Amino acid sequence: MSDSLLARKYFDGIYIPAGLIIIGTVIVKREWTPYAVLIAIALGSLKYFNNLPKKVLKPDAFQEFELKEKTVISHNVAIYRFGLPSYNSILGLPIGQHISIGAAIEQPDGSTKEIVRSYTPISGDHQPGYFDLLIKSYPTGNISKHMASLAVGQSIRVKGPKGAFVYTPNMVRHFGMIAGGTGITPMLQVVRAIIRGRAAGDTTQVDLIFANVTPQDILLKEDLDALAAEDKGFRVHYVLDKPPAGWTGGSGYVTADMITQWLPKPADDVKILLCGPPPMISGLKKTTEALGFKKARPVSKLEDQVFAF
Repeated sequence: MSDSLLARKYFDGIYIPAGLIIIGTVIVKREWTPYAVLIAIALGSLKYFNNLPKKVLKPDAFQEFELKEKTVISHNVAIYRFGLPSYNSILGLPIGQHISIGAAIEQPDGSTKEIVRSYTPISGDHQPGYFDLLIKSYPTGNISKHMASLAVGQSIRVKGPKGAFVYTPNMVRHFGMIAGGTGITPMLQVVRAIIRGRAAGDTTQVDLIFANVTPQDILLKEDLDALAAEDKGFRVHYVLDKPPAGWTGGSGYVTADMITQWLPKPADDVKILLCGPPPMISGLKKTTEALGFKKARPVSKLEDQVFAF
C-alpha cells in the first residue's frame, strides 16, 4: 500500500536532507549548486526506492521466517507473529489468497514426512515487517501441533501465494459469507480490505454468518464486533451449536432459513464465500444450490457464485 508523497517519513528522510545539501552548498560555494541539486535528487531517489515495500513470497520455493511473538488466545488457539527480512518487507499476498506452510513431521512409526498445509494470515501487506497467523491446534493436526510447539526464535517454512480467489474492490455488490471456526481468517482478510477501501470508493456490502460450538470458540469476536460497529456495510451473525441460556443469535447448524434471513438473495452481482470444516462446506454447497444459487464446483474458481476457500 503506497504512502502519500507528503507523508512525514518523506519529509524527514528525503526532502529535509536534500534541502540541507542544497542550502549548505549555496552558502559555501554557490557555483556548485547545480551539482548539489543533482546529488540531492540522486540520493533522494535512492532512499525513496529503498523504502518501497519489498515482496518476499516465492510461489515455487519455501523460505524460512522466524517466530517473533506468540499471543495465546485460549488453551488451543494462538496468534503467531513472524518477522520478515526488513522493516519494509511485505509478503506480497493478494487479498483472498493464502500461504503454504511445510514441515518435516515425525510419524507414529518413527519416520518423518513432509506435511504442507494452507493458512491465511490475519495481517496484510499494509502492515510491513511481519505477518500474523491465527492457528487452532488439533490433537490430530500435523502442522497445527507443530506450530503450537514452536518457541520464539524458531522458524517455519513458507511459500505462496496460493489460491484461486483474489479480491478486487467492487467485484460484487454484496458478499454473503459463511465461516466455521478458523475458517474466519480469509473472511476477515476480505472484510478488512473492503473497509480500508471505503475512502477510495469500495461500496461492497458484507453479511457474515460465523458458526462455532460455544461462545468461547468464537475467534476474533472483538475484532469482528469492532469492524461491524465501525462500518454500516458489514454485519456479522453468530451461530452456536451449543448455545448458553439467553443466547440471542442462531442455534444449531447453519440452515437454509438462516441463509435466507441474513445473506443476500441470489443475483449476478452477489457472491457467497464459504470456509470451514469439509462436512460443513459440503452441506452448505447443497443448501445454497437449493436456495437458487449456482451449483458450486468441487474445486472453486474465481468466477463461481459460490466459492469455497
